[in-house]
Order: sequence, then structure tokens, then C-alpha cells
Amino acid sequence: MITKKIKKIVIPFDGSICSKHAFDMALNLAQKYNSKLILLTCIEKINGSWYGKEFSHLYQKDVKKYREKILKETSKLELISKKKKITTATKIFVTDSIVDQILSFTKSNKADMIVMGSHGRSGIDKLILGSIANGVVQRSKIPVLVVR
Repeated sequence: MITKKIKKIVIPFDGSICSKHAFDMALNLAQKYNSKLILLTCIEKINGSWYGKEFSHLYQKDVKKYREKILKETSKLELISKKKKITTATKIFVTDSIVDQILSFTKSNKADMIVMGSHGRSGIDKLILGSIANGVVQRSKIPVLVVR
């Protein structure tokens, strides 16, 4: 049973099916608790030395394309929310650390909960790729619901 009022829910959103499932879950919670939703997309900066300065324009094009794709998808989700009378906003950041950005954003925006997807990686994939969901769960000061 949730005793604290859930006024604001942040959904880290990357356009994956897992993040869309997280949105669905967050929307259900928002309807139940009359909460506001924030779709938060964090694009990780890539160090210029990693890909070479001569290719930085390609990275910028990729970021622009990804941002446009996310805005197209989140505008559809905002429309779904609006039909259910739930206020939803989209925020996009380019950042050095996705986990740090999610935690910083939720703190500065006084979020009450994070609902996020997980790709369900395990074993060697988890060790090599790391886990944003795991990092958020380990360090968050507010409840985190992970949806698969």
C-alpha cells in the first residue's frame, strides 16, 4: 500500500518497447493517483577522442535524428495521456552520465517515483553493458518501479 501521495512520476524513455511498457504502467498509476508524468530522455555524450574529431559532425547528426524520433514518439504518448486527462511533459538532455542525469532530474523536479523499463539483460551482457536501471535502483532516494 502506498501511503505517500504520488504527485509526479518520471519515466526514463529511450523509445524501446521496455520504456513503452514503463509508460503504460506509469499512466495507470497516474490515473489512480492523479499524478503528472514526465518522459525523460537522456542521450549520453560520446567523448570526441573516442570517435575522432573528424567524425563529430556525424555524432551530432545522429543525436539530432534520435531527438526527432523521441519527440515523435513522446508526442503520441502525450496525446494518449491527454485523452485520459493526465498531464505529461517531455524533457531531453545530452549528458555525461544517464544515471546521474535521471537522479539529478528527479531530485530537482521533486519527483515522487521513477517508473522505468529494463531490457532484462543478465549474465555477461549485464557485466559488459552495465545497467542503467540497476544504477538508478541502487542510488535513488525515491521509489523505483522497474518494468520488463
